Amino acid sequence: MGKLKVYLDTSVISHLLQEDVPEKMADTRQLWEMFCSNRYDVYLSTVTLEELKGCSEPKQSQLFDYLGQIDYTLIQINDKIEEIALQIIEMGILTKKSYDDCQHIAAAIISECDCIISWNFKHIVNIKTIRGVRAITNLKGHKPIEILNPSVLLESEE
Repeated sequence: MGKLKVYLDTSVISHLLQEDVPEKMADTRQLWEMFCSNRYDVYLSTVTLEELKGCSEPKQSQLFDYLGQIDYTLIQINDKIEEIALQIIEMGILTKKSYDDCQHIAAAIISECDCIISWNFKHIVNIKTIRGVRAITNLKGHKPIEILNPSVLLESEE
């Protein structure tokens, strides 16, 4: 079996420095060590990089330093991704206000990732989004994708 293709949204990267939630930060850093050792094929999109650029300094530089430690595939947003992002909104899974989150999900689907890893429980790691994404992948014939928080991925390694 090949390596798991893992899509990271911005919340995972930002939790590397999230000292107000030490448990999540610890899990994220432990997972990051696995990324550094190439245990997974890591994917992220240009949306992720744009969101990171919105962080203030010195956090922005520190997060980009972390990204420099891992190999990842950068997904460019294209028409196919935008089409799925809009479908997520049209189906009522997420709203237009969460368009970046829709693009994260769509980028992971189009890139045939095995899972999306996120700490975003409000918009991504929740039953409504998980069921909605499953419906879209089934309807459109895309590979099924899991939506998990980093702790669940760590537990699967134990």
